[in-house]
Amino acid sequence: MNAVSKLKDEVTEVEADTLSPPVTAAPLAQPAPARKRRKGRLFLMSALPLALVVGGGYVWVTGGRYQETENANLRQAKVSIASQEAGRVVSVNVADNQMVKVGDTLFVVDPEPYRIALAQADAALAAARLNVEQLRAAYSQALAQERVTAGDVTYLQSQYDRASALVKRGINSESTLDEARRDLTKAQDQHTAAVQGIASARAALAGNPAIETDEHPTVLAALATRDNAAYALAQTTVRAPADGMVAQASSFKVGQFVGVGTPLFSLVETDDIWVDANFKETQLTNMKPGQTAEITLDTYPNHPLKATIEAIGAGTGAEFSLLPAQNATGNWVKVTQRIPVRLKVDTSGLDVALRTGMSATVSVDTGVSRGLPGLLSSAVAADNVK
Repeated sequence: MNAVSKLKDEVTEVEADTLSPPVTAAPLAQPAPARKRRKGRLFLMSALPLALVVGGGYVWVTGGRYQETENANLRQAKVSIASQEAGRVVSVNVADNQMVKVGDTLFVVDPEPYRIALAQADAALAAARLNVEQLRAAYSQALAQERVTAGDVTYLQSQYDRASALVKRGINSESTLDEARRDLTKAQDQHTAAVQGIASARAALAGNPAIETDEHPTVLAALATRDNAAYALAQTTVRAPADGMVAQASSFKVGQFVGVGTPLFSLVETDDIWVDANFKETQLTNMKPGQTAEITLDTYPNHPLKATIEAIGAGTGAEFSLLPAQNATGNWVKVTQRIPVRLKVDTSGLDVALRTGMSATVSVDTGVSRGLPGLLSSAVAADNVK
C-alpha cells in the first residue's frame, strides 16, 4: 500500500510539473510600461481639445473675409418684342430658341396700307409746295396792285388840285370839284387796300417773301406728315434690337393680327449678363461696390466665373414685396433679412452657354478678416455680460 501511495504521489507531482508553466522573474518588471501608456493617453486627451481650440480660433480670426451665399441666380436682359404698327403678319423669320444678331428681321407686318399712306403724304407735300409758290405769286401781284393804286392816287390828287384852283377862279363849278374829290378818295381807299394786301401776302409767306419753299410752315408740316408715314412704313419690318436668343415664340405665326405695343415674344440678350445675389444683412458689413467675387454655377461647377459688385440694393426684399410685413405687433420675431447685390459677370474667354435663371453660388472677397482685435472685443463683450 505504501508503495502504491508513493507511486501515485510521484505521478501527481509529474503531472503538476507538466501542466504548470515555469515561473520566471520577467512579469515582475511590467508595471512601468503601463504607467507610460497612461501618460500617453493623458497627453492625447489634452492635446486634441487644445488643437481643436487653436485651430478653431485661427479659422475664426482669419475668417470673415469671404462672404458666400447660394441664394443667387444668373440674369440676362429680356426684351419684349412688339410691333409699333398694327396689322396682319405676312412674314416670320424666327423660331423659338433661335439665335439672332442685332438688325436681323424678326417679322413683317403687312406694309401695303402704310405704302398708300406714304403716297398720300407725298401728294400732300407736293400740294403744300405748290401752295407756297402760289402765295409767292400773290405777293408779287399785291405789290403790282399797290403800285397801280399809288399811281392812281397821284394822278387823281393832281386832278383834284387843278379842279380846286379852277373853282376858286370861278371857272369850274362846285360839282366838278366834288367829283374830283370823290375819285381821289376812292383811289386812296384802293391804295390802302392794296397796302393791306401786301401785308396779307407777306404774312402768308411767314413774314419773309424770300423764304425757301421747304422752310414754309405748311411745307414743314407736310414734310413731318410724310416723314411720319415713311417711319410707319419702315416699322412694319421689326428687327432685333440686340444679339440674343428668341424665347416664347412658338405660337407666333404668319397671319396673326398684331396690335400696337402688344408683347408678342421675348428676346434674351446674351451679351448683357449679371448675377443677383441675396446676402444676409449681417454679411454686408464690409461689402462695397467694386469688390471682386467668384461665381460658381450649379450647371458648370468646374467653370468658376469672375465678377465685380456693381451695386447693393436699396432695401431688403421684404420692403419691395406686394404685402410688406407689419412688425408693430406683440408677436414680433426678429428675422435676418436679405438684401440683393448685383454683380457684373466677366464673360471674356467664356466657352459655356449661359441661360438666364441659372442657380449660382457667390463668394465675395471683402478684403477684411475678423482679426485679433475682433476676437478680443468679443471676449471683452462676454466678460461684460458676465
